[in-house]
Amino acid sequence: MSIDNSDALRHLADLNGVATEFWDFHGAHRQVSDETLIRVLAALGFQLTTDEDVHQAIADVDLAPWRRLLPACLVVREGHEHDVPVHLPHGRSVEVSVVLEGGGSWQLGQKDHWVEPREVDGVLTGQATFVLPSNLPLGWHTVVATLDDGSTTRAPLAVTPERLAEPTLATGRGWGTMAQLYSVRSKDSWGMGDARDLAELGSFFGSMGADFLLINPLHAAEMFPPITPSPYLPTSRRFVSPLYIRPEDIEEVAYLTGPQRSLVRWAQQEVEGDNDSPEPIDRDASWRAKSQALAVIYAHGLSPARRREFERFRSEMGQGLEDFALWCALAERYRGEQWPESVSHPSSPRTRLLRIELAERIDYFCWLQWIIDQQLQRAQADAIDTGMGLGLMQDLAVGVHPGGADAWALQDVFARGIEVGAPPDMYNQQGQNWSQPPWRPDALAERGYEPLRDMLRTVLRHAGAIRVDHIIGFFRLWWIPQGASPGDGTYVRFDHEAMIGVLLLEAHRAGAALIGEDLGTVEPWVRDYLTERGIFGTSVMWFEYGEDGLPKRPEDYRHLALATVDTHDMPPAAGYLAGEHVDVRERLGLLVDPVEQVRAEALAERERMLNRLREYGLIGDDPTEREIVEAMHRYITLTPSQLLGISLTDMVGERRTQNQPGTDQEYPNWKIPLGDGTGASILVEDLPDNGRLTSLIHTVREALGVRDRLGSH
Repeated sequence: MSIDNSDALRHLADLNGVATEFWDFHGAHRQVSDETLIRVLAALGFQLTTDEDVHQAIADVDLAPWRRLLPACLVVREGHEHDVPVHLPHGRSVEVSVVLEGGGSWQLGQKDHWVEPREVDGVLTGQATFVLPSNLPLGWHTVVATLDDGSTTRAPLAVTPERLAEPTLATGRGWGTMAQLYSVRSKDSWGMGDARDLAELGSFFGSMGADFLLINPLHAAEMFPPITPSPYLPTSRRFVSPLYIRPEDIEEVAYLTGPQRSLVRWAQQEVEGDNDSPEPIDRDASWRAKSQALAVIYAHGLSPARRREFERFRSEMGQGLEDFALWCALAERYRGEQWPESVSHPSSPRTRLLRIELAERIDYFCWLQWIIDQQLQRAQADAIDTGMGLGLMQDLAVGVHPGGADAWALQDVFARGIEVGAPPDMYNQQGQNWSQPPWRPDALAERGYEPLRDMLRTVLRHAGAIRVDHIIGFFRLWWIPQGASPGDGTYVRFDHEAMIGVLLLEAHRAGAALIGEDLGTVEPWVRDYLTERGIFGTSVMWFEYGEDGLPKRPEDYRHLALATVDTHDMPPAAGYLAGEHVDVRERLGLLVDPVEQVRAEALAERERMLNRLREYGLIGDDPTEREIVEAMHRYITLTPSQLLGISLTDMVGERRTQNQPGTDQEYPNWKIPLGDGTGASILVEDLPDNGRLTSLIHTVREALGVRDRLGSH
């Protein structure tokens, strides 16, 4: 048996948001293979082996809305009326109401809209149309349909903002610093940057007039070595990595006995010497040391008042935190072993028993989340107290580790046998496979977008803004069947109106701004849509080109955008100007075109950039590297972009890239400590007296007319 009707297969794919064709980065039209379509559809629940299977699947998709009384979930915009289709046996009557989140209810009126009844599974089924009024308040509500026999059906309803309000900044435009927190250490760090260092950075840059501090994702990593270095491949996007805890800042440390304090201090000394080392950051060593100290502090116990505060946190975070902590406890129990099948699901009988047996360890892992939550709260408060308009700008990764906590706890929402990545492009000519399982669009709707909502609420707890990495993933993602090459994938579409609506609602409730990383292959209509909804775009100077092939003129940049010179997936400005991006890719064998050609293209790109800077009078005929970097940052101040980001690596003259896309072990991705142009380490304490940093910030502040908030520096 086989599938011979390719047209029917492609029709089924279209019905389920699976692309059957696309345009590659060369501008060539590509057809997706039948094999890829079959495997992607299998991940969406369609087991297809014959043409009959395909035709039956098409019929099932057509009848799916008619087989349920209410839609799985409704996500609508404020200020507009919206229809609610209700399917019920023909001749029956139904009443529909909305139960409001804050209490009370609204009875919905029925619309005079005739729809021909259909036979569904042997039952003649009709459709009644009810109308959601335009003045429903923002929030998460519930639609309730009550049949004439008294039975009820419920569906979640999210009323979302039409547009997110733009942030209020002191000067109308704001600048901020972009930093990879783990790489920024102080003399008292535990081998990597942490929450105390974050607070110091926020205070320092806030005093110099910055409005935000954009950091890498702080999502939870593995609880035991080896720890995945990439902050963009976490075990959970909802919870935070305890790696960022500063142990001695925990309140209970003040009440430890002398011997207990010594144990904490000895643990710190194991990694304290790594703080000024130019060697790659060792997360495993840092966590081993912190784990020793945290175990001592946890064992000391909490006062009754502190215990009540902790329990309130657990209650607020709900079942998601309990499941995450259980996963951590199970990872500890089965460390180095294959998990038994009996604990493969959170609700299995064996897992339920272990939830009781491991209660103390679950308490410990919940405590870690409470501690890091408190320390992030203080860091955000410190940043705002210095006058920052936004404070911390958190980063939301595009996905999670396939063997992590989210993939285990929410496994029914993830597509099996699929990995997310990107098709080949000019910077990654072999394509990318990020090894992350994607959410199933249909499963998200069935869950009322609860996984997305809960994740956003945690990320937004202590942030004035979030950067959404690869925001095109709210519209479509490149799905790669496991074992296939990145080029043999296809795009799968999501309900972007619902996904973005949930994103806006949660940001509105948190009073936060949204920045969408919309680099790469993004259709113009997507950028227009994001602007319409009040979401900032991302403009990287090296990627902004006009139709003439030259660097885009500043006046042509977008207003609603975060404009930067570079990004963490490329070398800092000094390194890029020196061709570091070509050298690294040649050394790692990532180039498809001849190296001489790529190097010539890089030199031509550099010359085009210098010519543009000269045109605006920002550099002379023979500028130094430092003068060019400062001129590039002055250039983005000439744009109308409301937010400007300066990479900390550019401030100190670093040349090494933090991440080389398309590599895993070949390059020390996400391990490079902050250093200067020679690679010598730079600590937090060194920043105020760093001449290159001071000069670059002065250049930007002078161009924007920003003054220090706490005196001169």
